[in-house]
Amino acid sequence: MSGEVNSTLMLIAVGEFSVGILGNAFIGLVNCVDWIKNKKIASIGLILTSLAISRICLLCVILLDYVMLVLYPDIYATGKQMRIIDFFWTLTNHVSVWFATCLSIFYFFKIANFFHPLFLWIKWRIDRVIPGILLVCFALSVFISLPVTENLNDDFRLCVKTKVRRNLTLRCWENKAQYASIKVYLNLLTLFPFSVSLISFLLLILSLCGHVRQMQLNATGCRDPSTDAHVGAMKAVVSFLLLFIVYSLSFLVATSSYFIPESELAVMIGELVALIYPSSHSFILILGNNKLRQASQRVLCKVAHALKGRHF
Repeated sequence: MSGEVNSTLMLIAVGEFSVGILGNAFIGLVNCVDWIKNKKIASIGLILTSLAISRICLLCVILLDYVMLVLYPDIYATGKQMRIIDFFWTLTNHVSVWFATCLSIFYFFKIANFFHPLFLWIKWRIDRVIPGILLVCFALSVFISLPVTENLNDDFRLCVKTKVRRNLTLRCWENKAQYASIKVYLNLLTLFPFSVSLISFLLLILSLCGHVRQMQLNATGCRDPSTDAHVGAMKAVVSFLLLFIVYSLSFLVATSSYFIPESELAVMIGELVALIYPSSHSFILILGNNKLRQASQRVLCKVAHALKGRHF
C-alpha cells in the first residue's frame, strides 16, 4: 500500500477519533460539573457519563490498534500485545453496548405510559437501581472478555498478524477455526443487549401510539411534552441501533480480513468505519438532551465570540 494512502487513512482515523473524544468528553464534563455543583447526579447523567467514558476508552483502543497495524505491524509477532488489545477492545465494546442498553431501558421506563403493575413498580424504583445495574453490566463485560485472553493461540496470532507471510502450517489452519469461532461468539453476545434496546424501542412506539390516540380522543391535540419526550427518546435509541449495526458489520469485516492474505487495507477501512459509531452517537445524545444541548450552545457562543474578538 502506498504511503499516500496510509497517510490519508491515518488522517481520517485521527479526525474521527478527535471528534469522538470531543463529543464524549463534553458529555462527561457537563455531567461531572453538574454533579459537583449539586452534590448529586441524576440517573440519566450517571448513565450518560458512564457511556461517554466507555466510548472514550473504545475510541482509544480502536485508534491504538489502527496505529499499530499501520506503523508497527510486527509488534504483534509474540502475540502478547495483540492479546492485550483483544481484551480491552472486547471489554470496551461490551461495556459501551450494555451502557447504551441501560440508557434505552431508562428512557423506556421514564417516558412510556403503561399501567401494568410490574411496569409501574419498576418505574418507581428505576432511579435507585441504575448504579447497581451499571456495575453489574461492567462486571458482566469483564467476565465475557476474559476468555479472549486465554483461548487465542499465540502461534495463530503470528500467522495472521505479521507482515512477512510465512507458509501456513497445519497448526495455523487448525487454529483459524478456533479464532473465528471465538470472535463470532463474542460478537453474538452483544445481540442480547441489542435485542433489549430494540424491544425498548418497539415498546416506546406502542406507548406513543397509545398516548397520541388518547390525546385525539380528548381533543387536546397530538403535540405535548410527553409526545416530544417519546419522540426524543426514540431518536436516541434508533440512532444507537442503526449505528451499532454498522459498527458490528465493520468489526466483522476487520476481523474476517485477518484470514485473507494481503488484506491490511480491508482491516484499516473496517476500523475506520467502526470509529463512526462511538464518535457520532455522542452528538446525537447531546442534541437530544436539553441540558447538554443548552451547554453546547453556550460553549459555541463563547467560542464564536472569542473568534470574532480575535478577528477584529
